[in-house]
Amino acid sequence: MALHGRAKGEHRDQTVAIRPHLAVPDADTTVPRFRLPRSSMPAATAYQVVRDELMLDGNARLNLATFVTTWMDEHADRLMAECAAKNMIDKDEYPQTAELEARCVNILARLWHAPDAADTIGCSTTGSSEACMLAGLAMLRRWRGARSPRDAPAPNIVMGANVQVCWEKFARYWDVEPRLVPLAPGRTHLTPDEAVARCDENTIGVVAVLGSTFDGTYEPVEQIARALDHLAETGGPDVPVHVDAASGGFVAPFCDPDLHWDFRLRRVVSINTSGHKYGLVYPSVGWVVWRDTEHLPAELVFDVDYLGGTMPTFALNFSRPGSQVVAQYYSMLRLGHAGYQLTARTCRDNARWLADEVAKLGPFELVSDGSGIPAFAFTTRAGTDFSVFDVSEALRTRGWLVPAYRFPADLTDLAVLRIVIRADFSRELAHLLVEDLQRAVSRLSGQASRPAWSAADQASFHH
Repeated sequence: MALHGRAKGEHRDQTVAIRPHLAVPDADTTVPRFRLPRSSMPAATAYQVVRDELMLDGNARLNLATFVTTWMDEHADRLMAECAAKNMIDKDEYPQTAELEARCVNILARLWHAPDAADTIGCSTTGSSEACMLAGLAMLRRWRGARSPRDAPAPNIVMGANVQVCWEKFARYWDVEPRLVPLAPGRTHLTPDEAVARCDENTIGVVAVLGSTFDGTYEPVEQIARALDHLAETGGPDVPVHVDAASGGFVAPFCDPDLHWDFRLRRVVSINTSGHKYGLVYPSVGWVVWRDTEHLPAELVFDVDYLGGTMPTFALNFSRPGSQVVAQYYSMLRLGHAGYQLTARTCRDNARWLADEVAKLGPFELVSDGSGIPAFAFTTRAGTDFSVFDVSEALRTRGWLVPAYRFPADLTDLAVLRIVIRADFSRELAHLLVEDLQRAVSRLSGQASRPAWSAADQASFHH
């Protein structure tokens, strides 16, 4: 979560006005912004005060920056409201919610081709960030378990500089050296040679990303695994692979069934995904699955009996609502394989169509084309008299939220716009976006001067 400082000086005493027709006679007509009000107010008044401020937020449906689900049907909304008060940690009090979680883990294990004979294990998490932390912890503990207490070298983890920031957090929080493979022109993600070159006996694992957030491309998981197989066979370290399939875990099985990236590869020991992305559930739910119990050290698992009954748990968080897990099972039940396949393929078709249309607009050049996860990145051609940051700002005037950002090291010279296509983004909306892009290009091409963008404005986009 974002960190917020304490209001100081004149800001400490700022107030929020209550609309006159909502104010209670003889009661306060303003409320303090940064401290508790002196007295209570009617629920309808409090609701309207909050709702008025939230009008300044962007339209979630037009937010093409986020992979996160922004629409579910009324039945899902109803189920989530009914389950909001259920605490996922209360396994004894809400045993059927725990049962639905177990069913989801089993469904994902089958979807990702876990071996039938394996004692596959997994759990729900608070988004993929927690899932990645848990997978990283499991790899770290297994690495330490293979060494004597006296042998305490510094562990490292190998990954591309394009990984989501949660992996850098994992490395910093648990004192693991992050071996970030820098990018280069024509190489926007991790490659087998670059991964193997950075592995040694202290490498706890390699993270391969199935759907980079920077440009939507798949990293070559199978080739990375094969290269690590060769490394081990020739006397090098035996390094496991974790697949961060936050965005691709609900796309590749339906759009690319013959792509080997999952547990069909022996070296892949764990996989995470975000149910709140192409799993089609509101935030925040993630999933992590281990090939077998061998790859999830028993000492990391707790049998919690705090609230009656015991069940093995592995989590960084404790209390959280059962709503998202129930909604995940609902989506799996309602859509089935055919529904998820239709959704994923429609999203990809729309992404590729839109990428083609963007490429036809003279000033732009594609960096990716939407053939991985349903997202693509594009930049301005050399000699264009406006930047991607200008385009992003111009699109905001029509409500579109399209992020502009620079790639990480050593590709910071490349600044792009990225568009994510979700299930609620129709071909009709895509046509409207193309028209607005055309208008933006015409307007920007005719401007004599534009704002200078600061380093902060051009910072890499994380979500």
